[in-house]
Amino acid sequence: MSRLFPAVLALATLTFGSYAHAASFPCDKAEAPDEKAICTHLPLNDRDIEMATRFEILKAVLPMGGQGKLRDDQEAWLQERRTCGADVACLTAAYDARLKVLRAVLSEFAKQGPQ
Repeated sequence: MSRLFPAVLALATLTFGSYAHAASFPCDKAEAPDEKAICTHLPLNDRDIEMATRFEILKAVLPMGGQGKLRDDQEAWLQERRTCGADVACLTAAYDARLKVLRAVLSEFAKQGPQ
């Protein structure tokens, strides 16, 4: 796993460098109000890409038990996000809260270093 972490971080760097113009889901297939709002509001779009990238990094580096909790938490968060509908302020707050959690988990994992 110690070799995997630098590769994942490199991928994240490349992804964050080009994420401004695409959501983590296909915008041309967006049907739900929250998805449409994310696709049309660039700051939400950017948050969505950061959230998806951090989620994928954590999914790749966390142990199995941590991966299950991460997925469960993500599903719960997606349900919460859907309740915002097209309300940009609500969506922004939801993303900010989720990103705070994902950033903290990733930061804590990075502090521990390779196992």
